Amino acid sequence: MIAATLLCGSHAALAVEPGGEFSIATLNVDGLPQKILMVKVNANGPGDEGTARIGKYLAGKGYDLVMMQEDFNFHGVLSVWLEDDYSMDEWSGDVGLDGHKIDFLHLQNHRFVCDGLMGCWKKDLQVTPAARTAWTANFGKFCHAMDEMVTKGYRRYDVTLRDGTAIVVYNMHMDATASDDEADGKGTPDHEARMAQWAQLKADVETLMDSRPIIIVGDMNTLYGRDDVRGEFIEAINATGRATAADVWVELKQGGVYPTAKTEAEAGEETFDKILYINPSDGAKIVPVSFTIDRDGYLRDGKPLGDHWPVAAKFRVASRDAVGISATLNDKEAEDEVIYNMNGQRVEQPRGGVYIKNGNKTVIR
Repeated sequence: MIAATLLCGSHAALAVEPGGEFSIATLNVDGLPQKILMVKVNANGPGDEGTARIGKYLAGKGYDLVMMQEDFNFHGVLSVWLEDDYSMDEWSGDVGLDGHKIDFLHLQNHRFVCDGLMGCWKKDLQVTPAARTAWTANFGKFCHAMDEMVTKGYRRYDVTLRDGTAIVVYNMHMDATASDDEADGKGTPDHEARMAQWAQLKADVETLMDSRPIIIVGDMNTLYGRDDVRGEFIEAINATGRATAADVWVELKQGGVYPTAKTEAEAGEETFDKILYINPSDGAKIVPVSFTIDRDGYLRDGKPLGDHWPVAAKFRVASRDAVGISATLNDKEAEDEVIYNMNGQRVEQPRGGVYIKNGNKTVIR
């Protein structure tokens, strides 16, 4: 339950009806085959048994929107657990020899035409897959995490929530940096490919931006300390004046402070899988109310079932005309009162603080 307060340019705080709530999760299901012929490809992957456990996990969690990456060779095992409650996007195919035309004399030119991206949504939501786009830049064919072997990219969805609010959701998978390349200081080409992908995404977002809030999720293989996503994407969108962008984990768990880790070993609680959101200056607003790195029920031999831990967030739809919202969260994610500005962004403001607009003061109780 959420108690919401509208902070107006007056001495009184006016109550507003809470908007609809919805949840979204993103996870890399690690669906590459364990081997092709006698060649080990993903020997430690979940395979049939582990993928079935991922499907059962998702069915039990009941997230409203689920965005997955690397849904390749075990799609049937995964989807059977979800088909009763969820509608699903079109599967792009698997990675392997069957059903694929492969020129073994020129393997350097081969690319599997599948992105591994899969969107699922509860059947009472209205969702239209709007676009499926490949990255224009990649790096690594038989090295550097072999990102050029599949058609990585992003998918965009038009979503109408239960309360009628329209939003846009992006699901993506960006280029990786292999741990040995990172350790050897050879990650620069991967970094450059990722930043080109962030630039491509930013261009798409700004070109198509309208009055709908936007959520961007996926396995971004990004750490804020090694990829300048804050400057080149988040702050660049904020600088347009058309919208405000933010990272849910940074807001709710980091107090707005972006981490500086440059390697996965140093990252701590920062994950490659992120949930960003963008609120248009003129339009509906969404407010994040919780963020979870969801380890509950996702273990296999002490490690994640898939490539990484799932991450999930819950959002609330705010009033289109809200100047500021004070939300007291009564769940395990809440530690204190959270204040949001007119664009739905969290601001650090203690209880008993003063909100000032146009010279008028409102005490935040």
